[in-house]
Amino acid sequence: MMSFYTKQAFRLFGHYSENILDIFSDLKIDLKKAGMKISAQEYACVTLFTTFIIFLVALPIFSLILGLLTGGFLFSFITSFTLSLCVAFLTFVFFLNYPKFVKNEKAKEIERALPFASLYLSTIAGSELPLHTSFKLFTRFGGYGRMGEEINAINQDVELFGLDINTALERAVDRTPSKNLSELLWGILSVARAGGKVQEYLKQKSASLMQEHRRKLSEFAHSLTVYIEIYLTAIILGAIFFTVLTAIVSGITGAGGRIILLQAFLIFVFIPLISTTFIYLIKKASPPSE
Repeated sequence: MMSFYTKQAFRLFGHYSENILDIFSDLKIDLKKAGMKISAQEYACVTLFTTFIIFLVALPIFSLILGLLTGGFLFSFITSFTLSLCVAFLTFVFFLNYPKFVKNEKAKEIERALPFASLYLSTIAGSELPLHTSFKLFTRFGGYGRMGEEINAINQDVELFGLDINTALERAVDRTPSKNLSELLWGILSVARAGGKVQEYLKQKSASLMQEHRRKLSEFAHSLTVYIEIYLTAIILGAIFFTVLTAIVSGITGAGGRIILLQAFLIFVFIPLISTTFIYLIKKASPPSE
């Protein structure tokens, strides 16, 4: 059921939402793959309604602030109107791109676990159990985060909605945000329909995914060497050189207090901040490990 906010948004902007969907035709697909339980038309209405409210709230706030700072009514109003339009436009763009962002984040999480999950799934399928039973065992004991949720959705389609396994796989192919998982499920569906051995396909596919994973690890190790060299040269040696240089300059100019404050900021604030950011980026870029 729609919330009160969504109902008001649909009542005010229901007619305009169709124009939004015509322009942003990928919105419906992005919402589906992001797993967001809202229709594309409702989401478009909420986007327009929120954008309108942001504009109405931002306009008097900016007008008041600029009016107090400048004292000119016409200038402050025109500037506030322009700023409010910019804020509303950014809100509009953010809302329309948010499902795509959620979809991409889910896809990354799935693909990080996919090599190991496919290997585990191929091991279960090697016992020649029915495909649906293999999926149930995978979700019960496998885990693997989003990957497990995608497989569990297939089980729910079969058990709760009474779909056959092939139809459930078709729905999963259309629903999953991960291109690689979509290819894996489509391969399983094709082999199952052709009467082939799913365990053989999964064995070959998991070997291919693990080989790709090892290639990414090798590339990351090479890139990490370059990143560490840049970090040691630009940050550590640069900071040491700057500290020595400022110490010499302070001895010549006599500006010891300000130089010491600058050096303290460099050593205790700047370097730890840069190092933390560097570690975070390296961790985000690193391939997954089981």
